[in-house]
Amino acid sequence: MTAPLTTTPARPAATPRGRRRRAYKGERTLRNSVVALIIAFNAVLLVYPIASAFSGSFHQWNPLNGTYRWIGGDNYAELLHDPTFWTSLTNTLYFSVVVIAARVVLGLALAYAIWSQVTRHKTFFRAVFYMPTVTPMVAIAYVWKMMYNPQIGIFHTFLGIDINWLYDSTWALPAIMFMTIWKDFGYAVILFLSALHSLPEDTLEAAAVDGAGSWQRLRHIILPLLHPMTIFVVITSLISYAQAYVQILIMTQGGPGKSTFLISYIIFDEAFQQYDFGYASAIAFVLLIITAALTAVSFGVSARRSGGRA
Repeated sequence: MTAPLTTTPARPAATPRGRRRRAYKGERTLRNSVVALIIAFNAVLLVYPIASAFSGSFHQWNPLNGTYRWIGGDNYAELLHDPTFWTSLTNTLYFSVVVIAARVVLGLALAYAIWSQVTRHKTFFRAVFYMPTVTPMVAIAYVWKMMYNPQIGIFHTFLGIDINWLYDSTWALPAIMFMTIWKDFGYAVILFLSALHSLPEDTLEAAAVDGAGSWQRLRHIILPLLHPMTIFVVITSLISYAQAYVQILIMTQGGPGKSTFLISYIIFDEAFQQYDFGYASAIAFVLLIITAALTAVSFGVSARRSGGRA
């Protein structure tokens, strides 16, 4: 006799609810994996270095000879009596205020000119103004160092200005500031231009119908609407210029004397020239506190101007 045939019962087809549950489970697994990778990335490349630097700021730390000795708050106490630190702090405030103000004013003025009917060939001007922004600071600093040369530089050869720009303590920092303004104001032009293009056209048209002139619309409508973008430009510029040191390193190395020392440059000098990593770490955390405080003040001013909304 032959064995009776047996049949395997068919598996029931997946219901739409089951498919959605599996899809949601797969999405959740992918999301958790991405979040875990981000946390691990930040822990290894951000949190751990910051924690190590903060711990090092309480030590006498010289990696060349292996010194790592606890000294408590001596590095921070030394800051209070270090004239170089106070000079660099003053220079950084002067540098940041002037360059940020010029960046905002020039950026807004040129963006408004491009956006309005003042200029033609808008695409060309956007590209021209933004080109220096994406050019590496190293290359621009070397070019401007040659331009400032008192013998073959353009300012001496073509304009007849007989000033030793980078070797005169009166003119060295303003010369670097001028170069920085020229390089970076295009960033503000693009940001303000994008904000101008997003302005509500019906509001501007209503103001024109009511008889408001160009100046009145700029002062009472456009500038208030651009306030959030202005705060954004100020904050990002503040963070950037508080860390400026490349142009100082290439053009003056902090000289003449210490007239062009900025806080970021003194951190570089203490860490990689003097090999005092502990003191450099203490300065870095003071800079972090100053930058965070100024950023908080900027956000506070923005919130008050917008009626209490951050």
